[in-house]
Amino acid sequence: MNTFLDVVIIFSVIVLAFAMLGMVYRMLKGPTLHDKLVALDAFGILLMGMIALTAMMLKTTYLLVVVLLIGILAFIATIAFAKFLEKGVIIQYDRNSDE
Repeated sequence: MNTFLDVVIIFSVIVLAFAMLGMVYRMLKGPTLHDKLVALDAFGILLMGMIALTAMMLKTTYLLVVVLLIGILAFIATIAFAKFLEKGVIIQYDRNSDE
Protein backbone atom coordinates (compact mmCIF):
# COMPACT_ATOMS: atom_id res chain seq x y z
CA MET A 1 0.00 0.00 0.00
CA ASN A 2 2.84 2.37 0.78
CA THR A 3 4.41 1.79 -2.62
CA PHE A 4 1.15 2.65 -4.40
CA LEU A 5 0.98 5.95 -2.49
CA ASP A 6 4.58 6.75 -3.46
CA VAL A 7 3.79 6.14 -7.14
CA VAL A 8 0.71 8.39 -6.96
CA ILE A 9 2.71 11.16 -5.26
CA ILE A 10 5.51 10.97 -7.84
CA PHE A 11 2.97 11.03 -10.69
CA SER A 12 1.27 14.04 -9.09
CA VAL A 13 4.59 15.87 -8.75
CA ILE A 14 5.31 15.30 -12.45
CA VAL A 15 1.85 16.58 -13.45
CA LEU A 16 2.23 19.65 -11.24
CA ALA A 17 5.69 20.32 -12.70
CA PHE A 18 4.27 20.39 -16.23
CA ALA A 19 1.43 22.63 -15.07
CA MET A 20 3.98 24.98 -13.48
CA LEU A 21 5.85 25.15 -16.78
CA GLY A 22 2.58 26.12 -18.47
CA MET A 23 2.00 28.86 -15.91
CA VAL A 24 5.53 30.22 -16.37
CA TYR A 25 4.91 30.37 -20.11
CA ARG A 26 1.63 32.22 -19.51
CA MET A 27 3.34 34.65 -17.13
CA LEU A 28 5.98 35.46 -19.72
CA LYS A 29 3.86 35.48 -22.89
CA GLY A 30 0.42 36.42 -21.56
CA PRO A 31 -1.43 38.69 -23.95
CA THR A 32 -2.61 41.05 -21.19
CA LEU A 33 -1.50 41.98 -17.72
CA HIS A 34 -4.65 40.39 -16.31
CA ASP A 35 -3.70 37.02 -17.83
CA LYS A 36 -0.26 37.30 -16.29
CA LEU A 37 -1.82 38.03 -12.89
CA VAL A 38 -4.08 34.97 -13.09
CA ALA A 39 -1.09 32.84 -14.10
CA LEU A 40 0.90 34.16 -11.15
CA ASP A 41 -1.92 33.28 -8.78
CA ALA A 42 -2.25 29.80 -10.30
CA PHE A 43 1.51 29.33 -10.01
CA GLY A 44 1.28 30.09 -6.28
CA ILE A 45 -1.44 27.47 -5.87
CA LEU A 46 0.60 24.92 -7.81
CA LEU A 47 3.62 25.73 -5.64
CA MET A 48 1.54 25.10 -2.55
CA GLY A 49 0.49 21.72 -3.95
CA MET A 50 4.07 20.82 -4.81
CA ILE A 51 5.26 21.61 -1.29
CA ALA A 52 2.36 19.65 0.20
CA LEU A 53 3.26 16.62 -1.92
CA THR A 54 6.88 16.98 -0.84
CA ALA A 55 5.72 16.99 2.78
CA MET A 56 3.77 13.81 2.13
CA MET A 57 6.78 12.17 0.50
CA LEU A 58 9.06 13.11 3.39
CA LYS A 59 6.37 12.18 5.95
CA THR A 60 6.71 15.46 7.81
CA THR A 61 4.30 18.17 8.89
CA TYR A 62 6.83 20.98 9.15
CA LEU A 63 6.37 22.03 5.53
CA LEU A 64 2.66 22.65 6.02
CA VAL A 65 3.50 25.94 7.73
CA VAL A 66 5.32 26.96 4.56
CA VAL A 67 2.23 26.05 2.52
CA LEU A 68 0.07 28.29 4.72
CA LEU A 69 2.57 31.14 4.48
CA ILE A 70 2.70 30.95 0.69
CA GLY A 71 -1.10 30.89 0.60
CA ILE A 72 -1.38 34.01 2.72
CA LEU A 73 1.27 35.87 0.70
CA ALA A 74 -0.32 34.83 -2.60
CA PHE A 75 -3.72 36.06 -1.42
CA ILE A 76 -2.35 39.43 -0.32
CA ALA A 77 -0.38 39.82 -3.55
CA THR A 78 -3.44 39.00 -5.66
CA ILE A 79 -5.55 41.57 -3.83
CA ALA A 80 -2.82 44.22 -4.16
CA PHE A 81 -2.31 43.56 -7.89
CA ALA A 82 -6.07 43.60 -8.52
CA LYS A 83 -6.42 46.93 -6.74
CA PHE A 84 -3.48 48.32 -8.70
CA LEU A 85 -5.00 47.19 -12.00
CA GLU A 86 -8.36 48.69 -11.08
CA LYS A 87 -7.33 52.05 -9.63
CA GLY A 88 -3.67 52.53 -10.54
CA VAL A 89 -2.56 52.85 -6.92
CA ILE A 90 -2.35 50.40 -4.05
CA ILE A 91 -2.52 52.76 -1.07
CA GLN A 92 -4.78 55.81 -1.18
CA TYR A 93 -3.87 58.69 1.06
CA ASP A 94 -7.05 60.72 0.55
CA ARG A 95 -9.81 59.00 2.51
CA ASN A 96 -12.56 61.36 1.35
CA SER A 97 -12.03 60.49 -2.29
CA ASP A 98 -14.74 58.45 -4.05
CA GLU A 99 -12.31 56.94 -6.53
